[in-house]
Amino acid sequence: MTVPFWCLGVVAVLPLLLALVGDGFRKANLGSIDNADPRGQAERLEGAGARAYAAQANAWEALPTFAVAVFVAHLAGADASQSALASLGFVAARVAHGAVYVAGLSTLRSLVYFVGLGCCVWLFVLAARA
Repeated sequence: MTVPFWCLGVVAVLPLLLALVGDGFRKANLGSIDNADPRGQAERLEGAGARAYAAQANAWEALPTFAVAVFVAHLAGADASQSALASLGFVAARVAHGAVYVAGLSTLRSLVYFVGLGCCVWLFVLAARA
């Protein structure tokens, strides 16, 4: 299995990890985890807890773009080492994105978001050049 596919697996797990972070905030800030109405309970969170759930949603939203970019690059026969670098860059950007989102660093969050988006564009450019 190639590095980009391993990276895709990591990126697929990131929203689940952010959900666990959000669960920690639900327990700490609201006293319990309401499994019968998790979204309703999450809507009552403020601050870092609310941002953790927003980061989770954003991580789910970023996953399809990256998945398509990885598959297009792979199917086009894009340069493997460059595809690996772009994919690792995306993973690093998405990990940073979750951390700075929860921390409330909005300018840095936007910056790392665009770094990740740039890595997806890079994969498409590699596919086009293949």
